[in-house]
Formats: sequence, structure tokens, C-alpha cells
Amino acid sequence: MSEISNKIRAGNRRAIGKAITLIESSRPDHQKEAQDLLSELLPYTGCAMRIGITGVPGVGKSTFIESFGKMLTKLDIKVAVLAVDPSSKISGGSILGDKTRMEELARDDMAFIRPTPSKTTLGGIARYTREAMLVLEAAGYEVVIIETIGVGQSEVAVADLVDMFLLLHSPGTGDELQGIKRGIMELADLVVVNKADGDFLNATKIAVSELRNALHFMKPKNSKWSVKVLEASALKRTGLKEVWENIKVFKEFMTKEGEIDRRRATQNVLAIWSELGELVNDQIRIHKPKNINELETAVRNAKITPQAAAKELLKYLLKDI
Repeated sequence: MSEISNKIRAGNRRAIGKAITLIESSRPDHQKEAQDLLSELLPYTGCAMRIGITGVPGVGKSTFIESFGKMLTKLDIKVAVLAVDPSSKISGGSILGDKTRMEELARDDMAFIRPTPSKTTLGGIARYTREAMLVLEAAGYEVVIIETIGVGQSEVAVADLVDMFLLLHSPGTGDELQGIKRGIMELADLVVVNKADGDFLNATKIAVSELRNALHFMKPKNSKWSVKVLEASALKRTGLKEVWENIKVFKEFMTKEGEIDRRRATQNVLAIWSELGELVNDQIRIHKPKNINELETAVRNAKITPQAAAKELLKYLLKDI
């Protein structure tokens, strides 16, 4: 693990990829090795700016991230992207096409793109996104971007992983307020209206005005930070510098206030309970209770409630404690 750790810290891309693959593996022996590796890397993590980017499908997340990432690499800033792809409920597979969608950035030596299947994890993220982020930080990436699935209201989970939550919005979708999800808006640290070009210019101005007005009626995430609404065009690569300047101001202000450290400490504690839920599911799959089929049949036939069945399964798991 020390040898792999050294290669990762030296920026060896092959070692970084192998480490993330190890972390994502469901094999118990791989999970043990992954935790040993993360223990080696932990002292060298925490220096990156962690940015979560979300928005409804079609808003242009991948195009925005590629254009934004290319701008940062031209400033000699190392950028990593963890792009979460939705997994099929039928086949369990994922397309994992983000390297295709971000072809130019994928070829950049200053950038690293890693598509990850969401599998059964909710909230637009993958189960081991946090651990993959730590590997990339140890490798020296200064900005780590998490691109969520973009499914709507459940995208709030990414806010528990990052320093800044950036919401991308699209103009020209009819009633702008109709497309606003309050739960997401209240978690946003920065809102960017993308596609501010061509026929969408006037619609962009309207969307920016609507969103700014909407924010006045919402409880701020942090009383000391005023959420900005900016416009940009990922296609024309305009407005991106202003986005980056606002991110830098946000980081400087929140670091000075001690908010970044507080957020990360809170996020780490929340991660315990998130992982505990996943581990309980793992144990049920591995040590399948004898009565699970009986309970499923009872629920299917409306003999007992799902909650009652879940409590019976929990008793089975806790019987040896």
C-alpha cells in the first residue's frame, strides 16, 4: 500500500485509476486493501476545492464542466472530475460515457476524468465518491468536481460531499420558476444559467432575474454568504472566468469564517450513517436471513407492512450483538 500511495502522490495516473477501481470493488479483500490505502493517503488529503455541479438533464453539465475545466488547466490548475452515471435498474449497467462527452478535457494532462456508476446509491452520487475524491486530492488535484446524475429533487446528497454546491439552470424552458426545485435551490452556493448565447440570450436575462427574485424568498444556506446568480455559455466559453472568480471569493470567505472546516467535519460524521446503511444492506445480501422469502411474500400479499418486515430483518442482524 505504501508503494501505491507513493505513486498516487507522484501523480501516476495508472495508480490513481487502479486505486479508485479497488475502492469501488465489492470484494471484501479489496475493501480491506482500499481502507489500508486510504489510511496511507489521508494525511495528504483535504487541500482541493471540492465543487458539486448539478442540474436537470439537458442543462449542459458535461459541456460546462469541460469548458470550465479547460479554462482552469490553462491557468495551470490541476482538475479532476468524478462523473456519476445512472445505473440501469434492469441490467445494473451504466453507459459511463463522460470521457466521450468531455473528449477535449479527457486528453488534457492536467485533468483526470473518472466516470462512476451510481448503482443503488440515491441522491445523484455513487457510494464511494467520497473515497475517490480523497485519492484525487492526495494525487495533487487542486479542484475536484463531482458531476451528479441530474435527476432532480434527489440531487441533494452531493451537498454533503463538497465545499461548494453549484446549480446549473437552463433558460428558455417556459415558466422559469416552474423548473426550480426548492430543496436544491436552498442548498446552492452559486447558481449559473448556462447556454447564454444565440437565441437564448434574452431568455437567459429573464431566467437570471427570476432566479434572483426567487432566492429572496428562500432561507439562505449560510446567513453570511449571498448566493449569486450568474450567466455563462459553455459552448462559447463566456462567463466562465466570472464563475471561477466567484468560486475563489467563496472559498476565501468561507475559509476565513471557518465554514469550510465546519462543513467537512459535519460531512464526515454524516458519512458514518450513510455508510452504515449501505453496510446493513450488504450484510442482508451476504447473510440472507432464512425468513426473508417468507417476509417478502407476506408483504406482497399485504399480510404485514414493509416497516414490520424491515424490523424483523433488523432483529436478525442484531441477534449476535
